[in-house]
Amino acid sequence: MITEKNKRHLDEIRIEDLEVFANHGVFPEETALGQKFVVSAVLYTDTRKAGRTDELTESIHYGEVSAFIDLYLKQHTYKLLESAAERLAEELLIKYPSLEQIRLEIKKPWAPIRLPLRTVSVEILRSRHTAYIALGSNMGDRENYLKDAVKALNEIRGCKVRTVSSYIETPPYGVTDQADFLNGCLELETLLTPEEVLNELNRIEREAGRERVLRWGPRTLDLDIIFYDDLVCQEKELCIPHVDMHRRKFVLEPLCQIAPYKRHPVYGKTVAEMLAGLEGDNGTGSGN
Repeated sequence: MITEKNKRHLDEIRIEDLEVFANHGVFPEETALGQKFVVSAVLYTDTRKAGRTDELTESIHYGEVSAFIDLYLKQHTYKLLESAAERLAEELLIKYPSLEQIRLEIKKPWAPIRLPLRTVSVEILRSRHTAYIALGSNMGDRENYLKDAVKALNEIRGCKVRTVSSYIETPPYGVTDQADFLNGCLELETLLTPEEVLNELNRIEREAGRERVLRWGPRTLDLDIIFYDDLVCQEKELCIPHVDMHRRKFVLEPLCQIAPYKRHPVYGKTVAEMLAGLEGDNGTGSGN
């Protein structure tokens, strides 16, 4: 996946071959007796300010990170190296806001497979991502549904709502014999994959009483992924960027408030340019 964060340069702080004695493994004797693990990490961050000021507080303290890795792996037990690496990477990204991306490798020397093996390892790359989410409602207390959705997204582990647009009232789209919609957009920083974000949006919709009876019909809450970094994805259940966003004023107008210069990865136009290019009323209404 090529994202905006991959494209811009990030500096690297490297921790290599940190030895940790911990209790991870599939076999009972591994979790009971423990064994040595070797951890390496590449911390992707911006070291410019630290380099200019010579202040440790402006950087990521590799000593603190090393101590955190040691303590975390000792305090938790996982059957799989995959789980240990995944959870540790997530904890580090949450703990250190200036850590944009991490490459983490956990080695297990002399793994018990009854064959001559020096080491086995799992290496993962995890990043922060930026998603733009469209919100809509035309039933009940519309504004409260939208505000509750924003709060619910901000409470998801590994997610942080960065910016929320104002809410605009728009006529319905597709099925016009229904109440007007209240629409908005938000910027979400997330550690979740696009599929995981979609699952969370569907969960929040269900908890708000959303029923999928009629396409473009009334709904208490409608949440759509508009952008996820610069990802282009066309699958049965997931299409990013949203397939119709460039034709919908009710999406572009609030999105332009918070990300006017965000560029569509397929059409190459900014949000502001797409909004300016809309003709007639074909961009009004609510999302599907």
